[in-house]
Amino acid sequence: MFFRHGLIAVLLASVAGTSIAEEKPLWELGFGFFTLTSPDYRGSDESRGYLLPFPYIVYRGDIIRISRSGIYGRLFETDRVNLDLSADGSVPTDSSKNSARQGMPDLDATFEVGPALEVCLWQTCNGDRKLQFRLPVRAVFSTDFGSIESRGGSAHPHLNFDIKNIGPGGGWNFGVAAGPLYATDRFHDYYYEVAPLYATGARPAYDARGGYSGSRLTLALSKRFARIWFGAFARYDTLAGAKFENSPLVRSDHAFMAGFSVAWIFAESELFVDVKD
Repeated sequence: MFFRHGLIAVLLASVAGTSIAEEKPLWELGFGFFTLTSPDYRGSDESRGYLLPFPYIVYRGDIIRISRSGIYGRLFETDRVNLDLSADGSVPTDSSKNSARQGMPDLDATFEVGPALEVCLWQTCNGDRKLQFRLPVRAVFSTDFGSIESRGGSAHPHLNFDIKNIGPGGGWNFGVAAGPLYATDRFHDYYYEVAPLYATGARPAYDARGGYSGSRLTLALSKRFARIWFGAFARYDTLAGAKFENSPLVRSDHAFMAGFSVAWIFAESELFVDVKD
């Protein structure tokens, strides 16, 4: 597919404008709620709904940045290339509530951390339209909040296209991202291995291998009002051709996740800083 075979050609694209910085508060604080529907894990045919509170924290420092999408540490930056330290995570799964995993250990919450390369391939002069190549490479860990275990690593090279200040009245931001996923055998084993101890007649033993982990398409929409922030997203994964697609724990060759959040911003810095993103 394009994202695997055309990636080198895309990286050679070199048309970019100059981004115009805008002033925003150095930090913002708020509180909100996030609703989410998600499969128990990629490949599960069972989904759950979640309604979770979350702190709204934004910090626009020169090195450390915190946004709705995560925590980043800027390691290197030019007009076209950024190298950040990024993080991600996932919610736990109760195996007793999933028919494919009955009798197996629960899946603990995971968190990921590692460098993320961003290459600006094209943007308009005012920075309202931007096409980037992004490559996060992260170490993955699971935790039951009593101990931490290494679960290998993952990588997600993808193209990301952002459009700012659109829609009725302006101020809406839209983004679309697409690309393949890869992970180590240890990561795949955590989700898709069936150890002989947990094998049954309907669930044979299985040892997952590392490599291609499917492809992902993500759409996101957000807007900041005076004291309210709204965001929504939808994500579709296809597992066709994934290294673990023959695992008995894979009951669906695709996964869909969607959610939206609303936050009230009750405090912000009096100091404003120039930001380009």
